[in-house]
Amino acid sequence: MRIIDAHMHFSNISSFKETATNLSKLDYSSAGLTQEYRDADVVLGIAMGLTETEADGFPDYEAATPMGLDLDAQIPANICYCPGINPYRLGAQELAALEALLEKPEVVGIKIYLGYYPFYAYDEVYSPVYELAMKYGLPVVFHTGDTYSERGLLKYAHPLALDEVAVKYREINFMMAHFGDPWVLDGAEVLYKNRNMYADLSGLLVGTKVDLQKKLESPYFFNHLKHALAFTDDYSKFLFGTDWPLVQVQPYIDLMKEFIPREAHEDLFFNNAVKLFPKIKRFLE
Repeated sequence: MRIIDAHMHFSNISSFKETATNLSKLDYSSAGLTQEYRDADVVLGIAMGLTETEADGFPDYEAATPMGLDLDAQIPANICYCPGINPYRLGAQELAALEALLEKPEVVGIKIYLGYYPFYAYDEVYSPVYELAMKYGLPVVFHTGDTYSERGLLKYAHPLALDEVAVKYREINFMMAHFGDPWVLDGAEVLYKNRNMYADLSGLLVGTKVDLQKKLESPYFFNHLKHALAFTDDYSKFLFGTDWPLVQVQPYIDLMKEFIPREAHEDLFFNNAVKLFPKIKRFLE
């Protein structure tokens, strides 16, 4: 089965490097990613653009929009990406640079970091970004749920805030990263209600295969996720993602197979990503 990793990272971010070394125990490099993808039959990764102007700076209010990929390594050929938005840097010059980037074949969507920056999804600061998404027919990905930095503000990343933007911009397809975890039942309602809202199941855990197995053996840890998946009851709305380098690829694939019915695996791991990110088709030919 071919697999698309619809949410991963390939940026020179200090916390990602530290996580790879100390927690997920993986090789955060082009060679390391290529090997993990080859071993797990992952044919494509969709990276989320992210930069910081100094070590441990993210969320970085000085980072230029659009935020791209800048890991000190050659980007593998099977990686495309969604440029990141810094709402403090959305003047005419930055918007022009973003629009120029959206015309490139390797750019397949736009990423907004709710919670890391203190603006709700429906804030007017993002209106020009949504206009560009509509113009180019691209999906918008939102960070939702817990933030990987204690400097984040959780109220801005709550998934209920996405309902308003989904209603206002019916022409745009949106992806709720991390399914709003730990508020996944609220996320499930937003998905259930809005035909243009999807969710990825990335970033639910950080660590190695051993760490994932310990959580899987817990009688309670995944109860909220199971409840939310059952409530939504529509596996055409979910995409697989790893949030690499936060977790090793193959163990996370195995974990997701525990929660999604076998008959929905092709949709979760491949078909839904092709539907939500139409520009990726050229990478799969």
